[in-house]
Amino acid sequence: MVLYSRTRFDAAFAALSDATRRGVLEQLGRADASITDLADKFHMTLTGMKKHVGVLEQAGLVTTAKVGRVRTCRLGLHRLDEEAAWIERYRQLWDARFDELDKVVEELKRKEKVDGRKKRE
Repeated sequence: MVLYSRTRFDAAFAALSDATRRGVLEQLGRADASITDLADKFHMTLTGMKKHVGVLEQAGLVTTAKVGRVRTCRLGLHRLDEEAAWIERYRQLWDARFDELDKVVEELKRKEKVDGRKKRE
């Protein structure tokens, strides 16, 4: 992985770590919205919402445009494809590990049954 990707990954995952920011992304997935509308929807102050939008904007997940006194937010160009692929690689790794663990557990259960039968005989 290239160094700039790590920085972008860190920014994206940090942005996604907050429930409000994830909610903002969901909202913007339905329609563009002003910071004021977002603040009202999430019952926050304008200052608080501006901070959240700023984090999303730095990660490339949101873009803003100011027209007059209204700053409108929309989903950014960063689509999280690389982050999703990274997560998928680890999901596959863990799935394989859990499959192996399942095999060990089943083998232990089988041996336990066999040993239990031998003791009764």
